[in-house]
Amino acid sequence: MSRIGKAPITIPSGVELTVGTREVTVKGPKGTLTQDLPGDITVRQDGDDILVERPDDTRQNRALHGLTRALIANMVEGVTKEFTKELEIIGVGYRATPKGDDKLELALGYSHSIDYAAPAGVTFEVPAPTQVIVRGVDKQQVGQVAAEIRDFRKPEPYKGKGVRYKDEYVVRKAGKAGK
Repeated sequence: MSRIGKAPITIPSGVELTVGTREVTVKGPKGTLTQDLPGDITVRQDGDDILVERPDDTRQNRALHGLTRALIANMVEGVTKEFTKELEIIGVGYRATPKGDDKLELALGYSHSIDYAAPAGVTFEVPAPTQVIVRGVDKQQVGQVAAEIRDFRKPEPYKGKGVRYKDEYVVRKAGKAGK
C-alpha cells in the first residue's frame, strides 16, 4: 500500500469538495480547482476526511494512487492559502516592472524588454524592482510560470547574474587565470 496514498486528506472548514464520476472539484475562499481522476482510482468522503483508494495492486494503479492523493491535497491547500514562488533578479540594470496584477515587463540585459502575461489564476507582486512573487491557487501553474520567468535569463556561473529562485544556490566558477 502506498504510504502517501493511504493517508487521509482532512478538509478544513470553508472548503467544499465535490466528487463526480471521474473528477474532483474543490471550492474554497481563494478559488475553485478541478482534477480528473486517472485510471481506476476512486475517491470517497468519510466525514471531514477524503480517502483515495485503488482497486488492485497493479503497477499502474500503485503509481497513480499516491499521485492522485497528492494532487487533491495540493488542491485543498491551494484554495485555502495560495501557493507562492519568490524570484530574485541579480545584475546591473536588471529589473521587473509590474503592468497590472498579471503582467510584467522584464529588463534582463537584452536590447529589448520582455513582456510576460500570466495565465488566468496567477498574479504577480513586485515589492522591489529586483524581486518578483508569483501567486496562485494551482501549485503546478505557479511553478510553471516561475520557471518560465527564470528561463528568460538563467543565473550564469561567473558573476551570478540572472533570475533565480529565492534561496537558490548558484555554483560559481573561477573564470580565467591572469598571468
